[in-house]
Amino acid sequence: MAYTISDECVACGTCAEECPVGAISEGDGKYVIDADACLECGSCADACPTGAIEAP
Repeated sequence: MAYTISDECVACGTCAEECPVGAISEGDGKYVIDADACLECGSCADACPTGAIEAP
């Protein structure tokens, strides 16, 4: 199960910049994680300034 991004996301893009495999992209009002590409490394969650990224 991949990491998920909650509605707390402010679409700042920090997570996408930190993702080593490019699994995060801008969605409709918030960023989204491609579950098939996610390595579950946690880089995005560590970088998120609002704590919107939740572990699997």
